Amino acid sequence: MNKFTLGVEEEYMVIDPVTRELASHEQKIVEAAQKIYKDQVKAEMHQAVVEVGTGICRDTEQARKEIGQLRNTVAQLAGEEGFKIGAAGTHPFSHWEKQLITDHPRYSNIVNELQEAARSNLIFGLHVHVGFQSRELAIHIANQVRYFLPHVFALSTNSPFWEGRNTGYKSFRTKVFDKFPRTGIPDAFNSIEDYDNYVKLLIKTNCIDNAKKIWWDIRVHPFYETIEFRICDCPMLIDESMAITALFQALCVKLYKLRLQNLNFITYSRALINENKWRAARYGLDGNLIDFGKEMEVNCRNLILELLDFVDDVVDDLGSRNDINYIQKILETGTGADKQLAVYEQTLSYPAVVDYITSQTLINTV
Repeated sequence: MNKFTLGVEEEYMVIDPVTRELASHEQKIVEAAQKIYKDQVKAEMHQAVVEVGTGICRDTEQARKEIGQLRNTVAQLAGEEGFKIGAAGTHPFSHWEKQLITDHPRYSNIVNELQEAARSNLIFGLHVHVGFQSRELAIHIANQVRYFLPHVFALSTNSPFWEGRNTGYKSFRTKVFDKFPRTGIPDAFNSIEDYDNYVKLLIKTNCIDNAKKIWWDIRVHPFYETIEFRICDCPMLIDESMAITALFQALCVKLYKLRLQNLNFITYSRALINENKWRAARYGLDGNLIDFGKEMEVNCRNLILELLDFVDDVVDDLGSRNDINYIQKILETGTGADKQLAVYEQTLSYPAVVDYITSQTLINTV
């Protein structure tokens, strides 16, 4: 199973420990971290964001070790600059208008083009890359795995608050990002050539200048033989991030295994999958998703249990049993969004929610 390598990226909030607001750290944390990890730690468009990424990992155990080290190192360097870091999909109460944009030509270009949609895009995600032996195979698996994106996304929901308001969503991050073009669930593509021709047409017609401006919830990388899953909020706990990473990897391997047996999972339309994505963003684990095979609503937790059964026969070969098992814990105790909402209900304090987030971010990272 060594073909299905992993890469994990997380985006963290930089927080002032006194005000609990997002803080612009002038890239000092990034510059210090790059002396240790080079390009594994990067600036993002807003100065209050730090992005980290693993190298190419053979399994979830290695990915966990690397993300744990990155969380700890970035937290330590942030502390030396007088800040804390937190892992969530949105900050509970900071306003994007107060946040500084990173001085970089790429971000200036995006802000110039997308205007307020870009400036207000103060969100934090988890991206998981799964390696394949070819981009041809990757597009085939990507077409099919799109159906499962809302199910896994529901497990990651961690952004119920926005600018000091309870949005009523378990993931408001996705609604903020919807303002960007070329986001959300992509269409299915007949072949990798079909996908590449689409990208070339967008570049030729000056819609984009490079394929990285395609920000779908899942995309085949334009250069590497990987699928990138981009739909998830940044989870609070490393255990949650690794459970989600393990599930994405197992789904890819299961669908590949079916392909070897000349069996294909049904490729559903973007319009249908979007119905489930909306439900997952709104209700998280507490709602119903649609089982399009049965053409009926099914409790989200039950569908995720079915999903775990679906991938069970590949999990031990991947060595990810412990990480996959944590999904049961998420189903029992709730997602980051559920926990944030519970803290707010108890305290009626958004700073208390921020304190909770920062207190959870380094748990089990060693």
